[in-house]
Amino acid sequence: MSSPEEIPEEAGTPVSSGIYHLDANDPHEDLVDRSGLSEEDVQQISDLMAALGRLREAEQRLSDASLRYMKLNQSDMRALHYLIVCANHDVIATPGAIASRLSISTASTTKLLDRLERAGHVTRRAHPSDRRALAIAITPETHEAAMRTVGRQQAKRFLAAARLTPAERETVMRFLDDMAQEIEVSEEAWAGSEGSPVADQR
Repeated sequence: MSSPEEIPEEAGTPVSSGIYHLDANDPHEDLVDRSGLSEEDVQQISDLMAALGRLREAEQRLSDASLRYMKLNQSDMRALHYLIVCANHDVIATPGAIASRLSISTASTTKLLDRLERAGHVTRRAHPSDRRALAIAITPETHEAAMRTVGRQQAKRFLAAARLTPAERETVMRFLDDMAQEIEVSEEAWAGSEGSPVADQR
């Protein structure tokens, strides 16, 4: 089992294998039955969880840096990314499509577009074929700035994937899809509740 000094205690401390080790999180096997796993298996799986933790931390640092650079919030950035993809494929983006993509209300979408338009990031014009809709586009300046900075950094994920063999990529995809399915909360009753019983008692 990992020693306490291997487990970070302060926010911002780099992730170590200790904090993600199975023994550190589930010492009494209440969550995971390890009867069929050797100590080497447990250690390697814990190392894999630590690697995922390092990836999440790198993604968070990239996301935080992107928001600071663009002076936007997460929803704004997601909207701009969607508009960049639409522009790359000559697809006309509408407020309704943006709302659907971001899973936000019509009112929230209007506020988001107002904010982005005031900052000079998007334009709104009449839709060329639907008089009831507006066509939303990212401005050339914002498109170029995002691609030169945030987009270039995000694209480096492709380089890591390109260094794998086709068989390795298949294994990674199978693992990630399997893990995503395992942690999906859509069918968990507690995930739809407003708060935990413990929180309600405070």
